[in-house]
Amino acid sequence: MIKPKVFVLVLSYNGKQWLKDCLPSVVAMDYANFETVVIDNGSTDDTQNFLRETFPQMHVVTLQPNRGYAGGFDAGLEYAAQHGAEYFLVMNNDTVIDSHALTALVETAQLQERAGFVTGKVYFYDRRDVFQSVGKKDDPITWIGHHIGYEEKDVGQYDKVNERIFVDDIYTLVSRRMYDEIGGYDPQFYLQCEEFDWQLRAKKANWKIYYTPDAKLWHRGSASTGGLGSPIVNFFLERSRMIVFAKHASALRYIRYTVWSAFRAAYRLIWAMLQMDSFKIKARAARILGIAAGVFWLISHRPATGIPWVIQKLS
Repeated sequence: MIKPKVFVLVLSYNGKQWLKDCLPSVVAMDYANFETVVIDNGSTDDTQNFLRETFPQMHVVTLQPNRGYAGGFDAGLEYAAQHGAEYFLVMNNDTVIDSHALTALVETAQLQERAGFVTGKVYFYDRRDVFQSVGKKDDPITWIGHHIGYEEKDVGQYDKVNERIFVDDIYTLVSRRMYDEIGGYDPQFYLQCEEFDWQLRAKKANWKIYYTPDAKLWHRGSASTGGLGSPIVNFFLERSRMIVFAKHASALRYIRYTVWSAFRAAYRLIWAMLQMDSFKIKARAARILGIAAGVFWLISHRPATGIPWVIQKLS
């Protein structure tokens, strides 16, 4: 029986050093019918030559300038759809994937009703049996909550296939049928919360999100944006979250989140200043600027096309 055609989409910005680990693990997967697309998102680190010399069999989509996370993956999704993809595997470049992962993801997608997204276990890259995520919780304030399983050692506590409320898209199998129905990422989101918005749109259209324990991946974490606590991540996390609330939440929920987030960010900035911690001061100042940018989006509805210069300075 012929397996559905899957296109593995790996987004990379100046990520040659990460691709050296990531792509050999992709090539080694045991699934019988997949092709790999590397989306080179405005790189200046000789990624192109590396790919030509080391992985000539892979498709390369070259983007100039950098289109951000959402815009970069959208270019890959469009390319794969034009070349006959039945599923897409969206994955970050700072990862190493298990050889059986794609097989497990596709099998789960085909067995579950209206499976729009399927993901699996995500471990820390340097702690091979400690979870980074096995899905995400709901939250009454932030809507999308903390990672399920974060910092827990894998002792078999998440070994059942389950539906999830939300998942991180560190790696996610995406249904082509769902993509044809609702589209891909919204390019309003340059970085952060793109999957939050996409999953909300999918659920409104009665698509579902699943987790399988038989797929595994190891992840470094925000390697291209300076780490999870960087000013870039903090700025876009708040800007993007505000846009998600503006698109999908009630006015009351939007206002409640904005007030909560602004007070929390201001308190944490003051505390960082009292501690004279320059890294935290920069990150928390970036978070406040992100809230302001999110509010401004309500007026302008202009997509971000890059990292603002003030955030680059803070970084």
